[in-house]
Amino acid sequence: MAVMVETPPPQTISPTPNPYGFEGLCRVLEIIDQNLPDGFRSEIIRGRIVVSPWSKAKYRPILISLTRQLEPHVPEGHIADRSPLLFRFQGHSRSYGPDVHVSDEELSKVDSIHTPGETLSLVGELTSDSTADFDRRDKVEIYGKAGVPVYVLVDIINATVTVYSNPVSEDGYRRHTQIKFGDKVRIPAPFDFELDTEGWEA
Repeated sequence: MAVMVETPPPQTISPTPNPYGFEGLCRVLEIIDQNLPDGFRSEIIRGRIVVSPWSKAKYRPILISLTRQLEPHVPEGHIADRSPLLFRFQGHSRSYGPDVHVSDEELSKVDSIHTPGETLSLVGELTSDSTADFDRRDKVEIYGKAGVPVYVLVDIINATVTVYSNPVSEDGYRRHTQIKFGDKVRIPAPFDFELDTEGWEA
């Protein structure tokens, strides 16, 4: 179950500097992140700090399969990873921790828990009951508007994979393709390969 935490009025945290707004949420999130138990992550979604569990261990094979299939096709200088990193989208007041991400290795080396969102070439999210609405709506819009080239949504609940591409439109992405688990789907440029979901289980 996801837990939402809204920042209280600025004076109840610290009057100087003013922690209200996205920057204030980022500072609060850093404090929360340092004290989270293993297996949980915090993100900034729709102006709120949301704490939710990472994907269940039984879905690890899907995440490993996705990452390993991506690795041979990542753009030069980028790396495919499943490490728990937060990517910041300042212009949209969001900070997300995707399950799988491909990002520029050098530009991602920052002294902060907030990695610049513009370093991303692909994100992959695996839905759960607690995060499905965010993954299917909010993140589709923001990843697209932020210009992330490819968003792979692995929907465990419906046993589908949706690949979003051609970003930056009112809805986030101009194109998407959906398949059922067991089929193949094309991951478009800058990757250009067929993702095989055979053996993936909901």
